[in-house]
Amino acid sequence: MATVAREVLTEAVSASGKFPKLFSPLELRHTSLKNRVIMGSMHTGLEEAHGGKLDKMAAFYEARAKGGVGLIVTGGIAPNREGWVAPFAAKLNTEQEAAQHRQVTEAVHAHDGKIAMQILHSGRYGYHPLSVAPSAIKAPIGWFTPRALSGSAVERTLDDYARCASLAASGGYDGVEIMGSEGYLINQFIASRTNKRTDQWGGSYENRIKFALETVRQVRKAVNDDFIVIFRLSMLDLVEGGSEWSEVVTLAKELEAAGVDIINTGIGWHEARIPTIATSVPRGAFAWVTEKLKTEAGLTTPLCTTNRINTPQVAEDILVEGQADLISMARPFLADPDIVNKAKDGREDEINTCIGCNQACLDHTFKMMTASCLVNPVAGYETELKITPVAPEKRIKVAVVGAGPAGLSAATTACDRGHEVTLFDKSDEIGGQFNMAKQIPGKEEFHETIRYFQKRLDSSDVTMRLGTEVGMDDLSGFDRVILATGVSPRALDIPGIEHSKVLSYIDVLAKKVPVGKRVAIIGAGGIGFDVAEFLAHDNTVGEHSSSLDIEAFMREWGVDMSHSTRGGLAEATDQPPHRDIVLLQRKKGKLGSGLGKTTGWIHRATLKKKGVNMMGGVEYLKVDDAGLHIKHKDQTEILDVDHVVVCAGQEPFSPLLDPLTKASIPTFLIGGAEKAAELDAKRAIDQGTRLAAQIEDAPSGAVFNQPVSFESKLVDQAAMLLRK
Repeated sequence: MATVAREVLTEAVSASGKFPKLFSPLELRHTSLKNRVIMGSMHTGLEEAHGGKLDKMAAFYEARAKGGVGLIVTGGIAPNREGWVAPFAAKLNTEQEAAQHRQVTEAVHAHDGKIAMQILHSGRYGYHPLSVAPSAIKAPIGWFTPRALSGSAVERTLDDYARCASLAASGGYDGVEIMGSEGYLINQFIASRTNKRTDQWGGSYENRIKFALETVRQVRKAVNDDFIVIFRLSMLDLVEGGSEWSEVVTLAKELEAAGVDIINTGIGWHEARIPTIATSVPRGAFAWVTEKLKTEAGLTTPLCTTNRINTPQVAEDILVEGQADLISMARPFLADPDIVNKAKDGREDEINTCIGCNQACLDHTFKMMTASCLVNPVAGYETELKITPVAPEKRIKVAVVGAGPAGLSAATTACDRGHEVTLFDKSDEIGGQFNMAKQIPGKEEFHETIRYFQKRLDSSDVTMRLGTEVGMDDLSGFDRVILATGVSPRALDIPGIEHSKVLSYIDVLAKKVPVGKRVAIIGAGGIGFDVAEFLAHDNTVGEHSSSLDIEAFMREWGVDMSHSTRGGLAEATDQPPHRDIVLLQRKKGKLGSGLGKTTGWIHRATLKKKGVNMMGGVEYLKVDDAGLHIKHKDQTEILDVDHVVVCAGQEPFSPLLDPLTKASIPTFLIGGAEKAAELDAKRAIDQGTRLAAQIEDAPSGAVFNQPVSFESKLVDQAAMLLRK
């Protein structure tokens, strides 16, 4: 299996010479797609009608249709109430609801686009007490034990799928995708781990796949021949009790016979303990699974591959190598709705590349917030956060101090709108904290964001003043000053903190101070975890990160690439750590509790694989020649280490704020300079963009943040109650 190399985009090449497969049309049974790119399904939080309207959803998909994608698949829509992903989530089982969707489909069709609606029944993954499943088995990540469907309820559910598809057609959709993977209801019927039934819908594999096949047959009967029916097939469950490969092949053949137009690849259940879409997953990591089905099943139905395909070149390579017929990209369309047209026009160096962080998309979904994007905060907020040209009489001179993520977003957005912008930074390069983050194994994608902003600056009228220690004299004559000056590491007040053993995370990541073989890291937030990951590798010899090597990644996480085991699981192989590392925090409880909702477990598991010892509830006593003295569980001990790396938080750094305020110059703080609690690039870029969108009218000192919904606050409260 070929490893898909990761290279930062550096030059534009014409689409005709570089991406011929990607932009070739595809004939289906009774219709065609203009190119091989599908915008994959992801729940955005826009699927729920507000005031009977889906205007936000329509604007979101309209932007992607304008961007040139061949086919859009919406976020999951339930066929009935029991299938809700959460209380009052999107469903489609009435004519009134179907009529609301015409606003969405008409917006897409206005730009020669096609759009399919995903029918998703959450089964035991539903976060509500009405949830149902093949058997009454609670999901490890669920809140409720589902009610087992009776035989008659199974039949009614099949009817609901068919009705939902018919209503989707009346709502103007060009097709539906039947969600049969990721551990949702249909997948729960297929797998023995969740289907313990003894009737015709359970027991043998032939019985367990009946529900999937009957769903397709009834949907196919309910719609016209030119209506596209996609089935998302779980080809690699990555859980115990999942499907064997021969079973996957059998089901794929039966699905083809039942009349599906496209088979999409599903990878992993949501409860699987193997990363499948995070930034540490190599690009195109699971295309081999689709290729295996394509070469072994003898299908004529087009196969679509998915997961961590975030550049046109990776997509083209997969198609050229014959691994798939179609490419599904979901989050890359959050990062850049114009990714397809930019590639077609030979402007791929202008693409705002998805870095796979999950922070504003998947994390938001599980918090009941509108899905957006760390590198593109306009995503999901197209009707609210509008970047429009400023009226000529309102153009102003804007100084942005700091060329990290916050400053870059503010400077480029303000300039795009027509303001006269000067960007200052004391460093000779842009990127700020991202220049440290991009060095962390598994975070190589962060190079792409710096590359993207550099291209925007090169193509803009922003005046660059790099390598400049900014003073008040530099800021005279500006109408507005935006301070994006970042943070300074928080000092730790313990005896011996000035000892030569003590280093800051900046010493390690930016100044490249040599670090010994035995290390204690104080602070287990995001920076502490990053430093631990960095030091667990031998960076002096350029040790290869598994995020750059598909086969190494699969070995590390225990994925059987021969798929000879049930669920595709194998024994994971842990690499010996380069250093002996102890990661410490003062507070008791799980380390990294403040990490990303959908990625924190990955960081903890990765460090565990590397032998990092994690200790909470630690009191730091002193540092001396013997090492770090601590008190843990009422016992005093000495950690015999070569170095102590302090990652104990940050403080806002804004020394220019007071003199600017005294000079009555309207001044704004964004990013870490405004709030330093955990370095948060999502908040930094969002604040910079939102401020720049209204800088000419914003009152001095105003801070503009992404709104937090009432539903999100309720979910947080419910989660706290359930943990008690």
